[in-house]
Formats: sequence, structure tokens, C-alpha cells
Amino acid sequence: MSTKTEPKTAWIEEELASLKEAGLFNVIRTIASPMDAWVTIEGKRLLNFCANNYLGLANDPRIKEAAKRAIDTYGVGPGAVRTIAGTMSLHIELEKRLAEFKRAEACISLQSGFTANLATVPAVVGKGDVIFSDELNHASIIDACRLSRAQVVRYRHNDVDDLQRVIAETTEYGRRLIVTDGVFSMDGDVAPLDKICDVAEAHGIMLMVDDAHGEGVLGEGGRGIVDHFGLHGRVDIEVGTLSKAFGVVGGLVAGKQAIIDWLRQRGRPFLFSSAMTVPDAAACLEAVNILQSSTELVDRLWANAALFRKGMEEMGFDTGHSETPIVPVMLGEAPLAQQFSRRLFAEGVFAMAIGYPTVPQGKARIRVMNSAAHSESDIQQALAIFGKVGKELGVI
Repeated sequence: MSTKTEPKTAWIEEELASLKEAGLFNVIRTIASPMDAWVTIEGKRLLNFCANNYLGLANDPRIKEAAKRAIDTYGVGPGAVRTIAGTMSLHIELEKRLAEFKRAEACISLQSGFTANLATVPAVVGKGDVIFSDELNHASIIDACRLSRAQVVRYRHNDVDDLQRVIAETTEYGRRLIVTDGVFSMDGDVAPLDKICDVAEAHGIMLMVDDAHGEGVLGEGGRGIVDHFGLHGRVDIEVGTLSKAFGVVGGLVAGKQAIIDWLRQRGRPFLFSSAMTVPDAAACLEAVNILQSSTELVDRLWANAALFRKGMEEMGFDTGHSETPIVPVMLGEAPLAQQFSRRLFAEGVFAMAIGYPTVPQGKARIRVMNSAAHSESDIQQALAIFGKVGKELGVI
């Protein structure tokens, strides 16, 4: 009898080979410059349409200076979790200002938007409870729901009638929660939060929205989807991120004071992981200052997005159902999307292919992320390159 066995990782190597064969293996580019409208990759300067840097703040000199000043005053790291080592005044000021910006009673900051969801859902529902979740919700919501051990009932994407149907059919529960993304990151469409809010109130169900891609984009001066629909005080929990439009890193949860107090007691990523670093917190605080002082960047973002979408549609590209600066260029199969991305790169545009499992099979795309950092000439140059590659590959 042979004692020879396959390596323990053989199955992983087989799975990796399968991903490569299917055109689904993700190759991550290395950037050797600041995150901005243009980036340097492999010694080549490219127009950047990959980042969630909606307002161009990731390399803003005001934010960089704020981070430097904070390091000189407070150092770099928070030392430990806030419940053990204490909390820095910088974090308290950030949370106060974010609550004011979001027009909410209170706010808590966390390490990322992902951990904000992981902190929130398991803290408000658990075993014996029910979560009604949009079928296209972000992976962080899906993982948070799994961690909660509550029953998860999915409803059809942005379908309020189907939400009402599944609520009516689910008769055994303790507590109930409706959770939805605000802006859906792969398609750029917006949740009908006003109608979902009406349903939540009619049934006495807690409502939570993850506004990661609405922060700095929707609402007055980028205050988000709750502000966009005028739902202040009606949406129980508003989760957001500071790593996209704010240009830094971190997460936030805004809402009623009691909910935020509860998360400080039971939100596990808050209780068991160190806070945002000092320069990150200071940089986020400066981003709030910038957004509160002017709507210029938000206005420019929307103007750039409108110009790009109009140009793509006029050339015959399928841009899906986006209502936001996220513009998906629908291509269908992953190998075509990857080929399209490689050709764009060769022509001077950095725009990555998105395929399964991030999006459903057969719905691969190039996801174009517009930014206020782009000039009008940047947009026109990108359109010309998209048109050239689209014709070469028979897409248009």
C-alpha cells in the first residue's frame, strides 16, 4: 500500500488553474504613484478609472497636511482598543463632526466600512430573528448577516413589492431588520429607500442602509442617500465608509443615540480591534471640513459622470441602469472583459474587468469610476480610447 499522498494544497492549485482557464483569475496591478486622476503602473502613466476616489481627495494637499499635523501632535497609533486604552479626542471630534454632517443624533467610527457592517448587524439581530436583505447587497452585508445567525430572507433587487411579499410570508420571528445598499457598487443604481422606509414603518421593522457609495456622492454636499431622500430620523441605521469619497480609510455608523451607544457596548470590531490610526482620523476630519465648506467637488463629479455616460451611450456601449457616477460597461463574458481591460491598459486607460463572483456569470463588465479629479479633457481622452478598443473588439 502506497504511503504517498498529494500535497495538502493540491486542491488550491487546481482551483487556481480553473480560475485562470475560465478567465476569472484576478491580477492586481501595482501602483507606484499617489491615487489620483492619473497613476503610474509599470512605469507607464495612465488615466485612472478604477478607484472609488469620487472627489479626488485621496491626494488632496489639505488632507495630507492635516494627517502630518496630527502625527506631530498625537503620534501614529491609538495603542489598543478604545474600551481598554481610552479614546483619543481626535476620534471623538471626528464622530461629532460626522454626526453633524450626516444630520444624525450620533455616530461611531470603525476601521472600515466592512467592519462597520460586521459590527452592526450581529449587534441588533441574532438567532431567532429575521433579516430581509436585497439579493444584490454587498459581501460585507452578506457576511454580517451570516455572523448574526439570524434567518436571512432575500428579496428581489430594489423590488419593494417583493419585499412586502416576503415580509408577509415570514410569520415567525423575534426582531426584524431590513437591510439594503444605498448605491449598488457594481451597477450604480440607487435603492428606492423612501419606499423601503414606508414599508419598514408600516410593519414596525428596523431599517438599515449601507451608503458606502452614496457618501460624498448623493444628497446635499454629499451627505448621502438618507439626505437625498429627506429621510432624517426615519432610517434607523446608516452605515458608511471613509475610504471612498472621503479619500482615506475607515467606517462609520450614524443613527439614533441609543443605537450608537449599543454598538459601543456590543459591536465586536469596535470592542476587539484598535481604532483608526491618528493620521487617518485627522485626514477624515479634514475631508468633512472640505465637504461642509463647498459642493464644488460633488458638482464636478456629477458633471464628469454625465459627460462620460453620454459619450459612451452615443458610441453604442451598454452602460446598464446606472443612476450615479459608477458607469458599468457591460460586456457579458469574463474573457472578453479581461481582454478589453488589457487593451485599455495598452492605450493608456486603467479600468479593470469585473467578473464572477463579484458579479453574476455572464454579466462581466468594465466598471468605470468617475472622479472629480478628472478634467474634461481627461474624460474626452478616455472616451476616444474606449471607442477605439470597442471597435477593435467588435463591441460597438
